[in-house]
Amino acid sequence: MPLVAHTALPTFQRLREEGEEILSPDRASHQSIRELHIGLLNIMPDAALEATERQFFRLVGACNQIAQFHVHPFTIEGLERSPEAWAHIHQYYESFEQIKQDGLDALIISGANVTHDHLQEEDFWKPLTEVFEWATQNVTSVLCSCLATHAFIQHCYGVERTRLPAKRWGVFSHKVVDRQHPLVAEINTRFDVPHSRFNEVFQRDMEKHGLKVLVASEIAGVHLAVSPDGFRIVFFQGHPEYDDISLLKEYKREVLRFYHGERDDYPPYPEHYFDSEVQRLLSDYAVHVKAAKHGARPLKAMPETQIIEHLDITWRDSAKAVFNNWLGKVYQITNEDRRLPFMDGIDPNNPLDL
Repeated sequence: MPLVAHTALPTFQRLREEGEEILSPDRASHQSIRELHIGLLNIMPDAALEATERQFFRLVGACNQIAQFHVHPFTIEGLERSPEAWAHIHQYYESFEQIKQDGLDALIISGANVTHDHLQEEDFWKPLTEVFEWATQNVTSVLCSCLATHAFIQHCYGVERTRLPAKRWGVFSHKVVDRQHPLVAEINTRFDVPHSRFNEVFQRDMEKHGLKVLVASEIAGVHLAVSPDGFRIVFFQGHPEYDDISLLKEYKREVLRFYHGERDDYPPYPEHYFDSEVQRLLSDYAVHVKAAKHGARPLKAMPETQIIEHLDITWRDSAKAVFNNWLGKVYQITNEDRRLPFMDGIDPNNPLDL
């Protein structure tokens, strides 16, 4: 069922323009369908703030459960923001205090950029852990993405992530490890997932603390896992929410960092993402960028229009299927009062009765 445009957030209009069905509050009020209220804690940097909204809103809106989805974006203190980003947040986002007062049926926590070696040194660490503490007591299920996964596992299980020798960057094949779990029901047993991270929590460390690994890659590691109860916390290390151009944007940013002297080496390609024709275009562009860096010529724009024609998205269907299964289970066990996590008779320690 569709998203409800219960605020004037521009993301709703962007999604309408992409062909997504978005209900007006008036139309939604005349449908005898239950609402689900889903929080989106968006802690991505300014450049990705609205794109992250669209990516997660799109996955929620694609779910076909019999429900109306009200998504409530909010953020926390401790993140550097431009005046423009703060204006967007103040106009369209809710406060965490309001979220706590009204309640949520489910919560999504985005990834974030970090500036310190240890997560607990980040300015947003304490506000983020306050959200963790509240959500584990009051929300039916919390879905953590990338950095949020690492932060939650460190906060709740004492496991710090490990710095990788090189950035895990690209699109990798994954295999379903536990085919019986409801989150991966009716999903392909092998599918792609994008990754973009410098750190990892390894499968052995997750399993040592009772986490259940559902999807993993021999190369990229664990993608999807759940808390020991099987559902209260869902962990993503990959980025199933990514658009087809997300890794291209990251690559372009790294090229510009090289041009401006912010990194010494020219960035490698994200793995398994650019085909041979795109690599040819980018190889020619690299020659141009290096010459421009030394003043031989003005810097030209990357040939993105030509590149985009060659980009494939090989993870969207599986991402939608997991989100569909996740919110379907939330719908089945959450209390009709969004301030309460479960309906009567549900065991919080085994909510799916696995």
